[in-house]
Amino acid sequence: MDSFSPISVPESSPKPQTFKKSFVTSLMEAATLKTPSFKEDTYFISHLKPSEKKALQELKDKLQASSNGAESLSMWGISLLSGDEKADVILLKFLRARDFKVSDSLHMLEKCLSWRKEFNADTILEQDLGFKELEGVVAYMNGYDREGHPVCYNAYGVFKDKEMYERIFGDEEKLKNFLRWRVQVLERGIDQLHFKPGGINSIIQVTDLKDMPKRELRVASNHILSLFQDNYPEMVARKIFINVPWYFSVLYSMFSPFLTQRTKSKFVISKEGNVAETLYKFIRPEDIPVQYGGLSRPTDLQNGPPKPASEFSVKGGEKVNIQIEGIEAGATITWDIVVGGWEMEYSAEFVPNAEGSYTIAVEKPRKIGANEEAIHNSFTSKEAGKMVLSVDNTASRKRKVAAYRYVVRKSATISG
Repeated sequence: MDSFSPISVPESSPKPQTFKKSFVTSLMEAATLKTPSFKEDTYFISHLKPSEKKALQELKDKLQASSNGAESLSMWGISLLSGDEKADVILLKFLRARDFKVSDSLHMLEKCLSWRKEFNADTILEQDLGFKELEGVVAYMNGYDREGHPVCYNAYGVFKDKEMYERIFGDEEKLKNFLRWRVQVLERGIDQLHFKPGGINSIIQVTDLKDMPKRELRVASNHILSLFQDNYPEMVARKIFINVPWYFSVLYSMFSPFLTQRTKSKFVISKEGNVAETLYKFIRPEDIPVQYGGLSRPTDLQNGPPKPASEFSVKGGEKVNIQIEGIEAGATITWDIVVGGWEMEYSAEFVPNAEGSYTIAVEKPRKIGANEEAIHNSFTSKEAGKMVLSVDNTASRKRKVAAYRYVVRKSATISG
């Protein structure tokens, strides 16, 4: 009953007129998906250059020598001196972060080991750090991208509220506690990694810049950036910035000189209004939070893995009808549907199979605003028929990404 349903669309309206782009728009687009995407390393030793294999062995030898027979050095439960492939993955991350310069890589590794011990990073997942009000709002792990990387979302817009800001960042001690919590969130993502050649060895970071108080968060942002770059090398496969305001290009130009070319190649920048379109390229809609044009809600995890969604697009000037057929009498159909950046009309109706029966307006046509989340609804039919979900984009000339899913549950008894 969950098979893909046909989508019918009429002819599109004429193509929209092309307008001259502003300098800022051109600048933003130049940094988006049109540039070659970052290709993640496989960590297979056989794929390394001879010089890189030599550097890996040298790092192992120097680490062994510097340990002076001390207790086993480890990170994320993996012994760095074990010589197995998981240890190689970690060592290669430090080498790549320092362009395979062995001395620099060793120095970075030793500083990281010292920091993890001082910070009690190995046990941080077991600690209750509070910040319940920030869970699922400011920084949180949610689902995976299309390649299987865990995805971490970051949104600091709540801190535009001065009372909230003071409560979290009011003094140095509060800032330290927040940093501990932020590290804990990152460690949750790293706990899902394979640390195996050919496996999933890094996460995806999605950062929402909407309403972010850039001046107030400068100190905290610098702390987080420095802490992550120094102690979590090559742990992020891609950094996606969404709801990017016009001034971000200025900030980016300031930070850019301090970032390696390798780091900059992982960046994806999406201006305001293009959030869903950008995220759909990397993440399936059932794994994208509803506030970003996806179908994922916090309560979904209580019911096991998310049900896959069907993706489609709504071109400018067209109406799309999704027909879900074969619904039996007494069955209940539950559906979710979303269009990125809505600004269009939506309706749902049940069409009985029997001649002479009346079509039921389950949801009357209404305009859906740009910031409205996915629609979740259900309907129990008294007779056999089909459900038709309609999205009308005839008033717009912009193509939009969209997704829907549904489940039909048969009833044991049919009520009259």
